[in-house]
Amino acid sequence: MKLRDAWVRGRRRLERADLPDAGLESQALLRAALDIDRTAFFTRLNEAVPPSRADAFEQILQRRLQGEPLAYLMGRREFYGLDIMVTKDVLIPRQETELLVDAILQFARGRDPSASPLTAADIGTGSGAISIALAYHLSDATIFATDRSQAALSVAAENIRTHGLDDRIHTRHGHLFDALDGAVDVIVSNPPYLSDAEMDNLPPDVRREPAIALHAGADGMDVLRPLIEGAAPYLNPGGLLIVEIDPRRLHPVLDLAQRSFPRADVRSTNDYAGLPRVVTITLPRPQVASPRTPWGKRPLPGRRPQRASRLRRQHAASGYAPPPVSSPPTGG
Repeated sequence: MKLRDAWVRGRRRLERADLPDAGLESQALLRAALDIDRTAFFTRLNEAVPPSRADAFEQILQRRLQGEPLAYLMGRREFYGLDIMVTKDVLIPRQETELLVDAILQFARGRDPSASPLTAADIGTGSGAISIALAYHLSDATIFATDRSQAALSVAAENIRTHGLDDRIHTRHGHLFDALDGAVDVIVSNPPYLSDAEMDNLPPDVRREPAIALHAGADGMDVLRPLIEGAAPYLNPGGLLIVEIDPRRLHPVLDLAQRSFPRADVRSTNDYAGLPRVVTITLPRPQVASPRTPWGKRPLPGRRPQRASRLRRQHAASGYAPPPVSSPPTGG
């Protein structure tokens, strides 16, 4: 069987199973079975598929038809243009999560150039995708990638090493803020945010992902609530807290954010489908006192405050001289 024929047959079987992007998925599975890249795939369309590779394709195709996510079958997923290894221990990075990276990079560009290098905490890092994308684009940033799953942290650590970023991304084991030693400039998280009822209605492939990365109690707020309420001590002045949410949680999350940070700038951002997906909480920057002018100082005893230069020039032109000031009486 030629590669082209195997591609078409795989696509038709995926279509009959109502799987989206059947043509792309069939190609990806074939490339994985043959261990070739996209360029080689198209140059070999008229070549025969070796029997051993055809068997490998059939096995991987069957797993996909049974609901196993494509990213797990491939062992990787692209995120923000970077190749991220994924296993069944981590949530599969998704395109909408890239909005978190976009917002943080914009925040970093707006910082005072004289400020110290940015520090960030990626709470619930999973595969480490967010941390890696940030460190890749912010060459002087230090990032703490935390997770309560040791298995997920192992995947993140491997991805960090693969991208050569282990000198600036530090993995920490712990839940929420337990793994942090102090305050940072940015706290970012794609936390679990699905309710009990929503977990019962997930598509078959999403059910294969770790429940610990998806499920957040009866109302979907079991992680978002302590994350937002407990963030203040771990954020520097002028810092940013940014979280991904389920669009159905928008109003509860906004209310919680405004109660927890009454002086902060709280906003939501829509995803590519026009649904609210990201909530940002930007703390006010510390006020820098402006230098006081000489005539704004409190006068010393026995001295008259200095006048504005315009008045002094007017007095000099008119020949006016202010009367002498007598010394204050001394106590006796």
